[in-house]
Amino acid sequence: MIITKDNIPALAWEKMDNLLPCMVQDANSGKLLMQGYVNQDAIVKTLETENVTFFSRSKQRLWTKGETSGNTLRLVQISCDCDSDAVLVLANPQGPTCHTGSETCWLEADCADYSFLAQLETLIAERKDADPDSSYTAKLYASGIKRIAQKVGEEGVETALAATVQDHEELKNEAADLIYHLMVLLQASDLSVRDVVQVLRKRHA
Repeated sequence: MIITKDNIPALAWEKMDNLLPCMVQDANSGKLLMQGYVNQDAIVKTLETENVTFFSRSKQRLWTKGETSGNTLRLVQISCDCDSDAVLVLANPQGPTCHTGSETCWLEADCADYSFLAQLETLIAERKDADPDSSYTAKLYASGIKRIAQKVGEEGVETALAATVQDHEELKNEAADLIYHLMVLLQASDLSVRDVVQVLRKRHA
């Protein structure tokens, strides 16, 4: 259930002494960022300010992520599970989430394969204004959108040819090249993988 101000009281507050566990997930990569606890006031403040807010058990007060560090979590969506006794927040992190300076509080955890695409997209975006001599990606951006589009076409043909001759190793390599160059093309066009996913979601619905 998507949580709104109207249905906050309907959550199972009595199960956990008016505190519910709250997991925060990166809305783009799907990576688990942190876990905290929320009461009704914390959820209301989160919805009002669009900055994720928790109830601090140690400080015994509301605590907005980033109130001292500036590394806030910008709300995308907040929902509860089927038992209404746990909360999931989708957010866009503004800087590292963990107090150690790490992206996530799960320091040793590797990301899921699909989440790696989001990491790669972030890296590709960072190269947009970099020195063309600093990386292949920066050089691609400097070559212009027509050249990037040409590379997507070339990699698409090579991927199709590898599939036609049933060379699976070559197919994997060419598909990787195709996906990478397509992501660069999207970024050069001020779009993202998320924009494409939203189209797929609408088609699926």
